[in-house]
Amino acid sequence: MNDPVVTRYATLADLEHIVDIHTRARLAYYQAGGLTADAVQDPTVREAQREGWTEAIESPDKRVLCATLGDDVVGAAAMGPPLTSAPDTTRAGQLYQIHVVPGRWGHGIGSVLHAAFLDYLVETDLSLGLIEVWERNTRALAFYTRHGWKPDGGSRPGPDDSRFLFLRLAPVRSLR
Repeated sequence: MNDPVVTRYATLADLEHIVDIHTRARLAYYQAGGLTADAVQDPTVREAQREGWTEAIESPDKRVLCATLGDDVVGAAAMGPPLTSAPDTTRAGQLYQIHVVPGRWGHGIGSVLHAAFLDYLVETDLSLGLIEVWERNTRALAFYTRHGWKPDGGSRPGPDDSRFLFLRLAPVRSLR
């Protein structure tokens, strides 16, 4: 029998699992986008990830979720207020990141975490979703496009002369 994917709020006890998943997923998508492992793996990055996830887990304004299969943490997502204060984002929530263990990509775990983000928007009475996606992460761009996200025309600099693209999702409705 296959265990269902279950989401739950992350705690600091999940921190090392989350950082490991983030590190492995980040390495996989950056390498798929043409960066070398040396360009992606830096001890200071892992420490910054640990600090960022700790802050998000402890923040009253952010929500961090783990996706589990049985006892295994196989994915994580972080969401909360927009990272920018553009005038049209007052009714928006931002999906900061979704990461799934690379060996589990394509098994619906990301979609379960995405649905949890939609629930977050509905629960907090927000009608617009925001996210940034690395332009060379074609797998993620296809995932978000399938889920109704559209580029808003904005971007910011990324690694190796690339860009992070700004995507929006509106209007938002829960899938559950």
